Amino acid sequence: MELHTRDVRQDVRELGALLGDVLEAQSSTESFQTVEDIRTAAIDYRKGDLESRTRLSQVLDGLSPDGESVVARAFTTYFELINLAEERERVRTIRESSQEGTLEDGLVATVESFADGDADPETVQRVLNDVLIEPTFTAHPTEARRKTVKAKLRAIAARIEEMDERRLTDRERQQLWRKVDAEVTSLWQTSQVRGRRPEPQDEARNVQWYLESILFDVVGEVYAEFEDVLAEEYPEVDVPKLFEFRSWAGSDRDGNPFVTPEVTEDTLERQRSVVLEKYSDALKELSGVLSQDGSRVEVGSDLERSLVADRERLPVVAAETEERYPNEPYRQKLKLMRERIRRIEDVRPDGYAGHEELLSDLEVIDQSLRNNGAEVVADEYLSPLMRQVATFGFTLASLDLRDHQENHTEAVHEALSQEGIDYLGRDEEGRTEVLTEAILQEEPLLDFENLEDLSETGQRVLTRFEKLGEWQKEYGVGAIDTYCISMTEEPSHVLEVLFLADQAGVVSLPDHCGLDVVPLLETESALNGARRIMGTLFENEAYQKVLAARNGVQEIMLGYSDSNKENGYLAANWDLYKNQRRLADICEDFDVKMRLFHGRGGSISRGGGPMNEAMLALPNETVTGQIKFTEQGEAIAEKYANPRIAERNLEQMLNAQVRARHEALHEPEDDVPDEWADAMDTMATAARAEYRGLLESDGFVSYFGQATPIGVIEDLNLGSRPASRSGERTVEDLRAIPWVFSWTQSRCIITGWYALGTGIQTYLDEGGDVATLREMYDEWPFFRTTLDNASLALARTDFGIAEHYAALADDDLREAFYPRLQDEYERARDIVLNVSGRESLLKRQWLDESLRRRNPYVDPLNLLQTHLLSQTHRTDAEERTLRLTVKGIAAGMKNTG
Repeated sequence: MELHTRDVRQDVRELGALLGDVLEAQSSTESFQTVEDIRTAAIDYRKGDLESRTRLSQVLDGLSPDGESVVARAFTTYFELINLAEERERVRTIRESSQEGTLEDGLVATVESFADGDADPETVQRVLNDVLIEPTFTAHPTEARRKTVKAKLRAIAARIEEMDERRLTDRERQQLWRKVDAEVTSLWQTSQVRGRRPEPQDEARNVQWYLESILFDVVGEVYAEFEDVLAEEYPEVDVPKLFEFRSWAGSDRDGNPFVTPEVTEDTLERQRSVVLEKYSDALKELSGVLSQDGSRVEVGSDLERSLVADRERLPVVAAETEERYPNEPYRQKLKLMRERIRRIEDVRPDGYAGHEELLSDLEVIDQSLRNNGAEVVADEYLSPLMRQVATFGFTLASLDLRDHQENHTEAVHEALSQEGIDYLGRDEEGRTEVLTEAILQEEPLLDFENLEDLSETGQRVLTRFEKLGEWQKEYGVGAIDTYCISMTEEPSHVLEVLFLADQAGVVSLPDHCGLDVVPLLETESALNGARRIMGTLFENEAYQKVLAARNGVQEIMLGYSDSNKENGYLAANWDLYKNQRRLADICEDFDVKMRLFHGRGGSISRGGGPMNEAMLALPNETVTGQIKFTEQGEAIAEKYANPRIAERNLEQMLNAQVRARHEALHEPEDDVPDEWADAMDTMATAARAEYRGLLESDGFVSYFGQATPIGVIEDLNLGSRPASRSGERTVEDLRAIPWVFSWTQSRCIITGWYALGTGIQTYLDEGGDVATLREMYDEWPFFRTTLDNASLALARTDFGIAEHYAALADDDLREAFYPRLQDEYERARDIVLNVSGRESLLKRQWLDESLRRRNPYVDPLNLLQTHLLSQTHRTDAEERTLRLTVKGIAAGMKNTG
């Protein structure tokens, strides 16, 4: 059976031709010809028909400011359209593989992994009961596209999908193509560059769109398919809740002064309104289905009792409902349920107190339908809705609060000073002691009504905790029940947050703790001091009561981005691996269940890469079943903008986590030979020394500033959070996102491979052998994933382009650093190919084809960008074009930071 009428080559060809037509119509034939000359020169060079890029550079250097703008817009728009074509090809592959039964890492494969391992139903049930996957959407500023542009691209994608999956007449196809033409024309006339920096509310709405428009529906489909597949092998196994979605958008305050209590409250209110409307619409749709005549079916005593309770609760509405739906008990019940949903945000009483009550009502209807022989109706309409309610509750996505530990310390110091307690003057043990005593005593120390004498930071922090108590009362504890502490270095940093929550009434030990307090361990000192930090907490009298109130679960966040920026790619990955095992040991020693929160970015340099492969590469000791990880920036759009791709991502995550948990039950500890661990220690030590040596070399920061577009990126309106923590241009102070973004733009992605070659070569020079490395690659998922992800960064690096950026630097800086970077690149590339046994850096053919297709079109944007960067004085038009080249290169590389 033919599922599609198009392929990626046709999409690329026709969209490219359409863009050419639009360019000529909207600009001029001369502009069109200029873009064509640039395009063909870039392609000819990549094909080997030209010996140098001289012809290409000459055309670009001779452009007027208006011509530069047209070229930048043309190639940027081209990539936006080609990304849609490749997204469509991904959907084709998913659908065709699903039809043929060859879809790897899917739900069928999940169940097969149980059956192949002779797992009995009890084991399968235990594994599923342990699993909880929590994607956490952040507002980190790595999404380079405007919301308006994304909306137009989604409209074009929908037209292409319709042409691809429907059998159309010639006239219908022409009509659809005219709509695509209109959208592309509108896209051409739309500004690609934001005129203002997005506000936190914009970021929260962006995350909300993916949740309400895509994931709300997709989750039910994933559960339905998994239940069907599982029932074939294990009919007695129940599928529990497996997914929960969380968000930092509108609540993450670390380095972002614009996220105020008003922003958080607006986010909570809007998300609740959205999800309640979704439920109300679903119940209305269900009312159209459940039209059963009460005189012909027996609805059962449970539903009858439920209706009686609703009639007593809502007598006026109940009377109207009985008059409108006589002898239709299901419709009566659904109408009353919709009224209770409406009253949640109303001043009138008798709304649902929590989503559990709504779920209970749905379960009553579900069981009644099954008792009446309407299982198919229950499966098709009730089960997906019940899964949605269980997953999204009344919150859509629970919010995590986050702030830097320094702010908490300052606030606690000021507040306790008012009570005559010298907090800062105490050592760590003394701070821990005073905080513990304050938490355990019944009477609060702090007066939240008297904050006038505190600094701005102190007022901001204490007001937040006061508001937190109000939010939990209004929206439910589950709506905002996690507090993450950036740069945690001491046990007191955790107890400070617990103390403030206790003073605000969010915590009342031993009976209630409405907060998971989550240390974020991201520096080398924090990771290496994990036993001291966590062990001190686990032995602390107050914190033990917290753990008891939170079901013995301790969430610990690991920072991939800053660890990489501090130590380099290889050393950071090895440190994270070892410290995850160390944290697992600590938690086991204290009989605490650990939930790791992986602070991963979208790029390889910040912990990115295929999520399912990352899950399978985690140490067995850390795989408790519960896992939480961040989803950031452009990675959110790539994974969740298309429903079929979103569904595929959730399936792959579920497959990986279920398999990993099953494996961890059989093998609780990773069997890593000492020889392999010693090899990694040798490689990581040498790699860290080489990487730190680079960063600490005199002039390197200046070279970074001159040979990358960091100055442009700092001024881009990417996100609401500032690019630097203090405004200083230092590697330590610069946030990880612009650090990675800048190197990615210059096609010299040192953040994903620098010192890898030196590290491995040192191991070989000290007596190691390639055979051992190949064995590690074949048999150790951690090592294989580390090298494969580095291969992606190496493949996207292009020193032929990077050379143009290096030419922007002062001669002495260029001579000091460019050859050093190039030598390390070549060393890493050769070693990775040797160890992996591949001829190409990319192991996936489709990715190799994508890179080859894109490179000739990215090159002109890179060369135009370096041309503009080389100018000491730029007009406003040239500044806009320069910013547009950043957007275009990001689209072409499909990566920012």
